[in-house]
Amino acid sequence: MPKKSPPKIALIIPARWGSTRFPGKCLHSIAGKPLVQHVWERSLLAKKISCVLIATDDDRIAEAALNFGAEVVMTSPEHPSGTDRIAEVASRLRGITHFINVQGDEPLIDPQLIEKLADALIRDPKIRMITAATPFGDLREANDPNCVKVVVGISGDALYFSRSRIPFHRDAHDPESAITPMLHLGIYGYRRDTLRKLVTLSPTPLEQCEKLEQLRALEHGIPIRVIPTTHRGVGVDTPADALKVEKLIKKSGPGLNKTSPRKTLKGRGRRR
Repeated sequence: MPKKSPPKIALIIPARWGSTRFPGKCLHSIAGKPLVQHVWERSLLAKKISCVLIATDDDRIAEAALNFGAEVVMTSPEHPSGTDRIAEVASRLRGITHFINVQGDEPLIDPQLIEKLADALIRDPKIRMITAATPFGDLREANDPNCVKVVVGISGDALYFSRSRIPFHRDAHDPESAITPMLHLGIYGYRRDTLRKLVTLSPTPLEQCEKLEQLRALEHGIPIRVIPTTHRGVGVDTPADALKVEKLIKKSGPGLNKTSPRKTLKGRGRRR
């Protein structure tokens, strides 16, 4: 009987030029480096990852990524989402069993959070899709529709994602019945077969109503495991967010995004 190959995880960073509020943000300079380079460097620090790739359809992003040493995969410009872009990359990779999607605008992504998702995917073959959530530090943010909320069942799987504040605390006079709202973090992990299936499914009513792609998985019966974390991170959606991140990086010192020699490519990157 042939020996079964061990699980292998590819981390893919989808990066696009177009952004309604901040065009070209992936190459916006933060503390002397393009935004996407910070994401790549933080991702390299995560253990249990076989390879870290940047997936883009834009030559400007590809050239910049190659210059700082990343491996780049060129993809179709027709993809409606990062998940579709990752699925195209997955179709070209052999021997990879799982994929982690780290958004290209998360320069402070926690490598340990990536490791937690990777470890859970490897340990539990029942997990088809995985993400993360953290308690709101400021409950006023829970009313912001740009901050996506998630409620999680006893099993650890997501029950629902919403832009509205959930759950609703009916008996506000009873503090013991209160549940702290959870902020959904935009990081995902998938089994190869789940990723392949997900991008073949048609958009669903709840997804189109809330404009939340992850609801498509739930509506089609694909469970999403939610890993709790205290990590918050700072997503860059506007130039003001970029300034906030730059202050945090400068305050933390040069060691914040020091890459791992184990995975850093020598010289220029490689383009697929």
